[in-house]
Amino acid sequence: MKLTLKEPVITASRTKAKSIANQIQLFIDKHSTVSVERTILRLLGVDGVNSIDIPYPNVIIDDLKNKECLKDGVAFYLASALKATNLSLDELVEKIDKNSIDITSYPKLDKSTIREVLQPYFSNSLKQITNQKNKRDSYKKQFGDKQGPLLYVIVATGNIYEDVTQAKAAARQGADVIAVIRTTGQSLLDFVPYGPTTEGFGGTYATQQNFKIMREALDQVSEEEERYIHLVNYASGLCMPEIAAMGALERLDMMLNDSLYGILFRDINMKRTFIDQYFSRIISAYANITINTGEDNYLTTADAFENAHTVLASQFINEAFAKNAFMKEELQGLGHAFEIDPSMENGFLYELAQAQLARQIFPKAPLKYMPPTKHMTGNIFKGFIQNALFNIVTKTTNQRIHLLGMLTEAVHTPFMSDRYLAIENANYINQTMKDFASEIEFKKNGKINKRANTVLSRADELLTQIEQKTMFKSLSEGVFADIKRQENAGKGLEGVFVKSENYLNPVLDVMKEKLKRTW
Repeated sequence: MKLTLKEPVITASRTKAKSIANQIQLFIDKHSTVSVERTILRLLGVDGVNSIDIPYPNVIIDDLKNKECLKDGVAFYLASALKATNLSLDELVEKIDKNSIDITSYPKLDKSTIREVLQPYFSNSLKQITNQKNKRDSYKKQFGDKQGPLLYVIVATGNIYEDVTQAKAAARQGADVIAVIRTTGQSLLDFVPYGPTTEGFGGTYATQQNFKIMREALDQVSEEEERYIHLVNYASGLCMPEIAAMGALERLDMMLNDSLYGILFRDINMKRTFIDQYFSRIISAYANITINTGEDNYLTTADAFENAHTVLASQFINEAFAKNAFMKEELQGLGHAFEIDPSMENGFLYELAQAQLARQIFPKAPLKYMPPTKHMTGNIFKGFIQNALFNIVTKTTNQRIHLLGMLTEAVHTPFMSDRYLAIENANYINQTMKDFASEIEFKKNGKINKRANTVLSRADELLTQIEQKTMFKSLSEGVFADIKRQENAGKGLEGVFVKSENYLNPVLDVMKEKLKRTW
């Protein structure tokens, strides 16, 4: 089953998306952010909070920012202080917190010496990340890697221990992927909470300890069930690279990671989030974490039929951003959704066209396919049918990351029984339609082929406009999701700074060098 697509248009679209991403990359390479610097500290081994619960990475970076020294980067000063004082890292951090030491006062080191001083510290973190990659590989070798759609469900109680109970139940019911939804508003916090948490609204705080607790719980079920259960959380918001680092250290398997989502739906400054996204994707690529992008959200604020091309254009751009971060296509969970108004005549055909279009254009990507939400109502019976149609498209077009729709989507947070019914629905369709795609063909001049090529052409036209105007300008005009954001507005701009000639990010350099060798 193949669409008859205009290959020159696909090639042209990729070329334009690459140009758009490279324009942004020139900006990224000249700048850093407070969250990038805090991530460097975390990967050097700085962790914990002080007596008033301020995370130590924030303590150190805020100190440098207040002294107007951040342009040189935290590595520049931390290495000088470690070498001059012979203190342990923990001792040095404690003295910084108590204002009994000024890390900007020591003799400055050249870049080679900075790398030499800090290498033992970040080597420990990189070794831990490598060990986690190896453990994931070992599990998949032992149990095998499931073929076909990975059934993905969410837990969102606010209490990590209750999340564990629900996650285990869902995994035993047949879920392959468990996403721990993040508490409302955490993406707007410019710090990462510490330790296990039991209070959250609409989700649970993303903390390293919570990651660890859930990972251990899902490993237990993986061993019981003899199949690997994947763990998902969110590397997005103002702490995007920090959370990516914590996910890498604790072996998350997928992380929602998309700067465009943060810009559009959380009003995070576009400059801040493009810079943060780059480092976060380098980390995810290094850790073999699959990213999930947020194009599906565009269709919650814009019409899915009229604006389908914006999803495809964004997928092209996200692919280009990911490749700039040396991320293989197999780790790019590009997002889209089944969101056309169910009252539209032939709506199913258009949904099928959009899904197959993405599948053919991004053949190696484990596409993240979202269920109907915008047009779900309190009619749970109709909702169950909508989800069944969504499941049919998923199976027919070979989507990989399959977020299951719940029959009570518009009513309440799903019960465990709702998840069971969603899993049963998907399993039934996957079984009864196993070879359906290989048994059918699309009419060359039929509605599905025409719709796919129309979407492709309009996406290419949009990419032409963005390339000419630049991404910054285009976002200010509302090209995606009918939402306008200004270049110098939004949350977090004050955390962006221009790098000096002395600037160094030794962790990024090591990760990039290794990724280049395997690219």
